[in-house]
This record gives sequence, structure tokens and C-alpha cells, in this order.
Amino acid sequence: MTGKAYYITTLADWRRHASRFAHSHYITLGGVIPSEPAAAGDEGPLLSPPGPSTKILVLVDADEGVHLALEDNPAFETLPHPLAQKPISAAAQTALAPHGVAPGATTFDAAEARARVHPLLKHRVF
Repeated sequence: MTGKAYYITTLADWRRHASRFAHSHYITLGGVIPSEPAAAGDEGPLLSPPGPSTKILVLVDADEGVHLALEDNPAFETLPHPLAQKPISAAAQTALAPHGVAPGATTFDAAEARARVHPLLKHRVF
């Protein structure tokens, strides 16, 4: 049986563990910046791809053993259960603030904010 949990980590750390997940979806939290200014008539600036140290918000669907291992891994910050009325940590809120997540927000609030860009990050209960 698998369960879902949200984490903040880096792209490199996610890649190291991704083969153990049943499913996962993530969205970058920074590190993607314009590589050059847009010229007149262009649709916009070119974006450089995210690097290994780019922070991401990831929704991991995996078995309990994988989640326990991630909770013990300092490279992964485990966010509170989405239905718990517990605010995310100050570090997580700082990483998510540019994406519309206010101080005192819960994991549910953060997931809803980022689901506007990546709908598969929305918390679902079946």
C-alpha cells in the first residue's frame, strides 16, 4: 500500500530517490531565470533549465518504508499532512513565499497555491 506526502528538496536529491517512488510530481521553487533579455517581437526571455541544486516542492506517492527513509533524510523537508491544521515550517514558507504562500500557511494551502501551475500537486482524497 502506498501513501502520499509533500516534501521540499532539490532536484538532484529527488533524482537520487525517484526510482523508489510509485509516482511523484514536482514543481521548481527557484533557479529558473531568464538567460537573456527578450528582443523586440520575441515572445519572452529564454529560460535556463533548472540545475541540480534547484529547490522543488514534490508530492511523493510511495510505500511507508520510502516515506520513513525520506523523513530521516536531511535533504528532504517533510511537510505536515495536508489535512492537519499545522503550519509549514518557516524555511518552507520562505521557499514558497514567491509562489503565493503566506506566513502561517498549511501544506494544504501550499499545495493549492502550486496546483494552479501544476494541477497534479493538488491534494486529493479518494
